Amino acid sequence: MLLDKVVLWAQYHQGVGCGGDVASSGEAAIFAKLKERSESIQTLCMFDVGANKGQFLTLAQTCLSGREFAIHSFEPGRKTYEQLCENARRYGNVTLNNYGFGREPGYLELFYDTAGSGLASLTKRRLDHIGVHMDGSEKVKISTIDDYCSVNHIDRINLLKIDVEGHELDVLNGANKMFSESAIDMVTFEFGGCNIDTRTFMQDFFYFFFTTRNGNV
Repeated sequence: MLLDKVVLWAQYHQGVGCGGDVASSGEAAIFAKLKERSESIQTLCMFDVGANKGQFLTLAQTCLSGREFAIHSFEPGRKTYEQLCENARRYGNVTLNNYGFGREPGYLELFYDTAGSGLASLTKRRLDHIGVHMDGSEKVKISTIDDYCSVNHIDRINLLKIDVEGHELDVLNGANKMFSESAIDMVTFEFGGCNIDTRTFMQDFFYFFFTTRNGNV
């Protein structure tokens, strides 16, 4: 039906069901909203959690041209981090970190089909049905947003972007102090097939924000 196609088209351009390509995922739209809400802020502070090879980082440089901003990028996989460093060499406003964020500090196993894969996750996903086998792994360091902000004297995050293949809620829970202080202005996160594997649901995110914002979602 025509109506069904219109709905799918509208959802796609909102970033629903369009995959991981930053050019079509809806992530570009968030920068327009960020600029609207931050006209009085001299230097924007952004966290790119799950930076992969720097796709979001590169998009930010284009979309925020003319604004002063700093990006803190986090990527735990060794091979992917090497590629991130290479792609970020041209930018002077980026702090690169070779670890991930979670609910608490520690070391966890990162699973992937190939080194540097965008499918890498802290959960060994079952993707046999699409011919993908998460047989590779490596031990990675995990910290928390609260700890990072405390150590680096960061008192406000203007945009927190999270794309960690199903563990977005863990990252949010590691920022409880920042949220309780209303020190995170905007959040964008991936929600999709990975959440089937990690058994996290949109309701979980709703209640997280409901609780941390004292009932004001």
